[in-house]
Amino acid sequence: MKPGRVECKNIALAYGSGKSATQVLKDISLSIEPGEFFALLGPSGSGKSTLLRLIAGFNFAQAGQITVDGSDITRVPPWQRNIGMVFQNYALWPHMTVEKNVAFGLEERKLPRAEITRKVQDVLALVGLADFAKRRPNQLSGGQQQRVALARTLAVEPKLLLLDEPLSNLDAKLRVQMRQELKSLQRRLGITTIFVTHDQEEALTTCDRIAVMDQGVIQQIGTPIELFDAPANRFVANFVGTINFIEGEIEHARDGVTFVSMLLGRVSLPASVSTQVVAGASLAVRPHTISINTDVISPDRQRHTIDVAGTILEREFLGEFVRYRLSAKGCELIVDHSHQPESEIFATGQNVTLGIAENALRLVS
Repeated sequence: MKPGRVECKNIALAYGSGKSATQVLKDISLSIEPGEFFALLGPSGSGKSTLLRLIAGFNFAQAGQITVDGSDITRVPPWQRNIGMVFQNYALWPHMTVEKNVAFGLEERKLPRAEITRKVQDVLALVGLADFAKRRPNQLSGGQQQRVALARTLAVEPKLLLLDEPLSNLDAKLRVQMRQELKSLQRRLGITTIFVTHDQEEALTTCDRIAVMDQGVIQQIGTPIELFDAPANRFVANFVGTINFIEGEIEHARDGVTFVSMLLGRVSLPASVSTQVVAGASLAVRPHTISINTDVISPDRQRHTIDVAGTILEREFLGEFVRYRLSAKGCELIVDHSHQPESEIFATGQNVTLGIAENALRLVS
């Protein structure tokens, strides 16, 4: 089946009325391309699951329009949308076998028995559960139950696949395995998929593009690399990965801006590092882009690296890297230092030199 193109135009939804109304979604507009793996990412209460349910047809917006391949489905009931959804709790029938669970939607469509049997066998083979057809859900692991829910949804050949935090009930190691399987399966099928998650790592590793949401508003839409390297604002910078914010004042110059702070002094930034040059903006720098060593500050350092003296306050060993919290000129910074066998581990209280590359700095509102 040809994958669908989804458009949401000026979607608004509020619970309650009058002054007591709670605005859940505020003027949401986005486009999802056919075959795209798209994530709605945000904290609890950001509106991401509500938006997914609107696309599924379980709720209706008070304003705006939802289209699939140009057809308006805003008021179409869910059973007429040809959209499949995998829920957070999987919603499997406990008294039915795996094959009966998968066949449920096909039987509701009153397909011939031979066709139902063929489709069930095909989709169970697709998700690697061909040998588990006669088992019941309580005889399966969490990952296997998740695959049954996915198989049941795929069996009806939906135009869109909606995933509402489907990995949240799995342990950490299985979650990594299942997200890799999800991505591989989505690529093979080419089905347009919308994935709701609060886990930034899941979104960054799985999806083609991501809409970051907060308080019912889309803060930024972009590829994982775009969101990580060029966040549109402070919320996105802070939510997608770990970030340091350096406060200071902005001075406008002819060829860019100058940022003045107690920590960095005067730093001239080209316009290319700025998203929005506004009052109250901060410099942002990722912890892994800051170097750390015990050398004294040298005048021979590269021109485009800013040297800052600091003191180690705390450290955490995280395997691939050591995360340090440092004090530098009254500011606190997080620095992630790559760990190699026999590499130096800096001690709490140790004085060090930080190297901050100017091209790693971003100005965010």
